[in-house]
Amino acid sequence: GANLIRANLIVADFIVADLIRANLCGAVLSGANLIRANLIRANLSRADLSGAILHGSNLSGADLRNANLIRADLSGAVLRDANLIRATLSSANLSGADLSGADVEGGSFGEGLGLSEAEKVGLQQRGAIFDDAMGDRGSVTTPIPR
Repeated sequence: GANLIRANLIVADFIVADLIRANLCGAVLSGANLIRANLIRANLSRADLSGAILHGSNLSGADLRNANLIRADLSGAVLRDANLIRATLSSANLSGADLSGADVEGGSFGEGLGLSEAEKVGLQQRGAIFDDAMGDRGSVTTPIPR
């Protein structure tokens, strides 16, 4: 239940930290080490978690609306029932992440690093956006040879 609204916690070390229901709305946690941190029901809306290490963290029910998770390591993280509406996860490592029940509407997942094609399809059906979705984003135009 800690109140850390808009706190500057760049490169902070929160390994195995207990941050259940912490209010980190708008906090800057870029590059922070949150390995195996307990962030159940934490408010991380509009937080900057770019490059953060969240390997094995529990983010069940966490509010990550509009959060910046670019290049974050979410491998093995539990994001069950998390709110990822309009979150940016481009180049984030999602290998082994549990996204069951997560609200991903409008979330930008880039190429879906670490996700299987089946996982991507399931997330797309729930509103997630991928750069390679149906070839209409991130496609490369090849010039016609002369």
